[in-house]
Amino acid sequence: MTSHRILHVDDEPDIREIVELSLGLDPGFTVRSCASGDDALATAVDWPPDLILCDVVMPVMDGPTTLARLRECPQTINIPVVFMTARAQTRELEHFRSLGATGVIAKPFDPMKLANSVRDHLRSAGLAALRHGFIGRLRADAAKLAECRANLRNHAISREVFEETKSIAHALVGAAGIFDFEMVSSAASALERSTIETLSGNGRLGKVEHDLDALLACLERA
Repeated sequence: MTSHRILHVDDEPDIREIVELSLGLDPGFTVRSCASGDDALATAVDWPPDLILCDVVMPVMDGPTTLARLRECPQTINIPVVFMTARAQTRELEHFRSLGATGVIAKPFDPMKLANSVRDHLRSAGLAALRHGFIGRLRADAAKLAECRANLRNHAISREVFEETKSIAHALVGAAGIFDFEMVSSAASALERSTIETLSGNGRLGKVEHDLDALLACLERA
């Protein structure tokens, strides 16, 4: 079984002990604790965790400041951070997420359920990272499709241009839907159909151009 590294940051020794005990009993976790934001910054570089559990209210460097400092360091910029706080009202939750936190675990928490909560946040962080990577792919696909569009506009029309357009559109149909880019998926599906029809001799160039423009517009908004 793969063990996930969890770094816990809290200035209260009793809370650190409870978290260490709760997660330490689970073979799926390896836990380290820090008593301050400064210690957390150093430890996260020397011992890169899969997730950081961070108290919000701490002396000298509070949770949001610690998160901001983590995001400034290339070695820690992508480590997901979950705040642990008694401030768990809707407005506070939205504020913490706007700062870049993966989520929040409310205090007081149930020690028997903490491991499951941490797993949920690890899954969420993993999906968020995949979605972020997919957005990068959308940008690359948009650049390729824009080149195909320029070729059509300049009458540099060949079967290769249509094949590349169809291939990109086909790949986007399923993947975009998985990551909740429904408009991109729908536009890609329309482009795939019109390109297939044109390749078979039953379609119109104007329809491909229209569908390609529609998909590029969706990608620009994504």
